Amino acid sequence: MSRQQSQNKVPQQAELDRREWFEWARAGLGGAALASLLIKDGIAQPSKSNAVPSQASDPPPHQPPKAKRVIHLCLCGGFSHIDTFDYKPELVKRHGSSLGGDQRPDVFFGKVGLLRKNDWEFKQRGESGLWVSELFPHLAEVADELTVIRSMVANSSSHTPATFQENSGFRANGFPVMGAWMSYGLGCETDDLPAYVVLPDARGFPAGGTTNWTNGFLPAQHQGVVFRANGTPIDNLTPSRPIQAKSDKASLEFLRDLNRQHLAARGESDLLASRIKSYQLAAKMQQAVPRVADFSQESESTLTDYGLEREETRDFGRNCLLARRLLENDVRFVQVFSGGAFGSPRINWDGHEDMIRNHNREAVRIDQPVAALIRDLRHRGMLDDTLVLFTSEFGRTPFTQSASDQVGKGRDHNQTGFSVWMAGAGLKPGIAFGATDEVGWKAAENPVSWYDFHATVLHLLGIDHTRLTYYHNGIQRRLTDVHGQVVKPILA
Repeated sequence: MSRQQSQNKVPQQAELDRREWFEWARAGLGGAALASLLIKDGIAQPSKSNAVPSQASDPPPHQPPKAKRVIHLCLCGGFSHIDTFDYKPELVKRHGSSLGGDQRPDVFFGKVGLLRKNDWEFKQRGESGLWVSELFPHLAEVADELTVIRSMVANSSSHTPATFQENSGFRANGFPVMGAWMSYGLGCETDDLPAYVVLPDARGFPAGGTTNWTNGFLPAQHQGVVFRANGTPIDNLTPSRPIQAKSDKASLEFLRDLNRQHLAARGESDLLASRIKSYQLAAKMQQAVPRVADFSQESESTLTDYGLEREETRDFGRNCLLARRLLENDVRFVQVFSGGAFGSPRINWDGHEDMIRNHNREAVRIDQPVAALIRDLRHRGMLDDTLVLFTSEFGRTPFTQSASDQVGKGRDHNQTGFSVWMAGAGLKPGIAFGATDEVGWKAAENPVSWYDFHATVLHLLGIDHTRLTYYHNGIQRRLTDVHGQVVKPILA
């Protein structure tokens, strides 16, 4: 096939073999991009011997989807369920007493103090009567939209492995996270933005760092792409210095020649194909990202609702508004982090020393923006096909971690029973599912594991969690490992 023929002749439902890929790629990134679009539209197919496994071999939907996009709000450090969404009157009655009985809890710091009542008053909210504390006064106003799971359990009380499990289903690193699995299973709906975007806390990354948005063993294109909360969302959107059009064209031609020589010498490879694809996307993002991150067309009332005019809510408010705009531009999965890694001083929800000071500081940053996000999605008709997740790696203990005869100010890590909530597509709103024991220590009714949680999220996206797999090191891997049941009672 001549170069002229390759430019004019499009194979009809045929495979593009290595030489044909080479001919298409001779025009540089533009030619490779055209071939990629032809394959995406079903006009051509890559040769099976050279195909990059960029999407699932058993592609969803496996059942009718309720949601087509997700916002995952991750609270790092472990927010206290018994101070937010899990009201325990018995804990109030027993404040200052010991846990009693033969119970010897295995807690992170190994110090079991006296029982401590909730530090914020609880009230029943909205028409549903859902219990929400005064720590989240704005979220309390949208309680009728929330589906609370009060019986979550995790397999670790250590931040890093627990955060890994929250995101990937595994306590070790190297496994793909939920956003990467979603990108792999459902693909990307847009050609100029990633399928999976991460918005970290402006103060720092979570425990485990970038592993929390890794593609693991999935193809590299499914890794989360990080946008900044402040300033330029990503690096290199514009040249650091002016570049003449002639020089820019020469650089692209040089890159084209390098790609051509590499393909001719080595043939198609997964790594090269993924890298070329990432550069194609990067070129398109130079135009798309500034447009999406430009809030100038948003109304003053919208900016105020998200808290962009207040210093304490500005960073998280920007991330929540940017998340909505990314979803509007067909990004499938956006992850927004509240809190960075543990350390001193703490910049997350890890309230060991002083619960009131810690949780007040963190809650005021996110309460108004999250409530505004829920209202905004509802107002725009997006909540009907959007899933909002609000999670933490674990909860806090109902007793203080100090073993003295005084009630301490802090709470320890609690993996045996805690709360998360979901909102939006396919869920029963304004309900609480499951329960912890009378003091909020252990899940006592309908315990829900991270495997169950992930299976439920995938189900709402039209994915059977047992069928979304990837063959790696002799094993058909999946997000839920060999576990997981869909939590059907919370489904509408």
